[in-house]
Amino acid sequence: MFKSDIEIARKANTISIQKVGSKLGLQEEHLLPYGNDKAKISEKFIKSVQKNKNGKLILVTAINPTPAGEGKTTTTVGLGDGLNALGKKTSVCIREASLGPCFGMKGGAAGGGLSQVIPMEDMNLHFTGDFHAITSAHNLLSAMIDNHIYWGNKENIDLRRVVWRRVVDMNDRALRDIVTSLGGVSNGVPKQTGYDITVASEVMAILCLANDLQDLQRRLGDIIVAHRSDKSPVYCRDIKADGAMTVLLKDAILPNLVQTLENNPAFVHGGPFANIAHGCNSIIATNTALKISDYVVTEAGFGADLGAEKFMNIKCRKANLYPSVVVLVTTVRAMKMNGGVTKNDLEIENINAVKAGCSNLAWHIENLQSFGVPVVVALNHFIKDTEGEINVIKNFVSNKGSEVFVCKHWAQGSKGIVPLAERVSQIADEGKNDFRYLYNDENSLFEKIETIAKTIYRADEVIANTTIREKLKQWEKEGYGSFPICMAKTQYSFTTDPNRRGAPSGHSTPITEVKLCAGAGFIVVFCGEIMTMPGLPKVPSAENITINKHGDVEGLF
Repeated sequence: MFKSDIEIARKANTISIQKVGSKLGLQEEHLLPYGNDKAKISEKFIKSVQKNKNGKLILVTAINPTPAGEGKTTTTVGLGDGLNALGKKTSVCIREASLGPCFGMKGGAAGGGLSQVIPMEDMNLHFTGDFHAITSAHNLLSAMIDNHIYWGNKENIDLRRVVWRRVVDMNDRALRDIVTSLGGVSNGVPKQTGYDITVASEVMAILCLANDLQDLQRRLGDIIVAHRSDKSPVYCRDIKADGAMTVLLKDAILPNLVQTLENNPAFVHGGPFANIAHGCNSIIATNTALKISDYVVTEAGFGADLGAEKFMNIKCRKANLYPSVVVLVTTVRAMKMNGGVTKNDLEIENINAVKAGCSNLAWHIENLQSFGVPVVVALNHFIKDTEGEINVIKNFVSNKGSEVFVCKHWAQGSKGIVPLAERVSQIADEGKNDFRYLYNDENSLFEKIETIAKTIYRADEVIANTTIREKLKQWEKEGYGSFPICMAKTQYSFTTDPNRRGAPSGHSTPITEVKLCAGAGFIVVFCGEIMTMPGLPKVPSAENITINKHGDVEGLF
């Protein structure tokens, strides 16, 4: 019987965080420890390595997620361990876990099996407090806006045009749409507002895109919080909140260093969702890792149509980076689900369903190749996979001009992924790369949206009403036309319908709302029904999470 992820993590042979840092040349004085097994990296050290040559960046992404599970983070961690096993000086860079999915349905974000980042419990719970700092900074701005209005409204904010909501790092549907300041004059002016989940906050995006504290404060100051009656914007700096927000984030902006089960360095920092935000770990963490590692393995959230697209068009633009090679994760089980098989029948061999489901894999391969980067496929192995099913995927990928490697890192750790690690490092070292963005900065905002929808999602058209089109044109006039696009869309399908798996044709991309994130430096485009505050499922994971008589956490996964 297999052990659970938390049981494996609890029995890990950990080393001190100082020894982990020493593998990358990090002296003890530059590690700010949070206990014995995690630490932040000092600002002084980060500045000291900026002139170092960058290592090779490897991006791990995946097909559209299914209930069958794909194991993207598990593969990211496993590949990092595999490269280290080959003697390659390698770091892993992933995002922090949100409490919402941990207590909801998705579970944690530390990998799984023998390819995990530890300490697993800490990572999936409060960790080093970064998300709490982001929540506090975001809500400080909310409080200061209301306070500004209460004490005379010097900036002449139109109470109907306050766009800054509040956040909490929890799935709580009851907070999506609320009225504040009830109970009398002393409580302020009542207004309709709501909460988003912390990982959807623009503050989260800004933290993950800022280069340093000064850049962080500038970006925070650029946040548009409301509009006046003449529709002119009111910025965070007008409310004089940017300085205090930066103070709250002064430690949160520093990358976190932990270790894998095989005691290799892992940077875990930032956590924007990819279906409602840009889905990448912080630029500071990635850049720091690249300056002190020969290879850096990072991931982009959810499927490649969301996470990888945003990684290429947003993060690479902002950080002036590009991946040397992209690893696309899939499974036999996921191919069967995309081919029409229900979750209950996944363990039954079904060659035809695998063939049918490969249409989803094909689009992701083609989309990634359109960025001019080498693409290899990691077939994350499950014990019930048959040779016939595996061979279908091998033949299919070969015909798409790519390569596939069967990976058994979940059960075997680094030794189960060595063939992929060898090939990835070889491709990265060869340097054959013609990286390009999907669209140019000079394209109009609507052209950028159409390019993503028609090229990546294979939509026939983009549907947007006059109000949305006029907003986009107005933002172009105001100087925001060069911003990249951050699509907010379901992660489960190329379409805006989460139930349409595979490679669906004959669909449109409807735009329901657009949002200017002037601080983060992108335009969020909401497509179809998308929630910025998720709800808990009928049976949330929280029901099974507890502390046993030995004081150990149980139920996290």
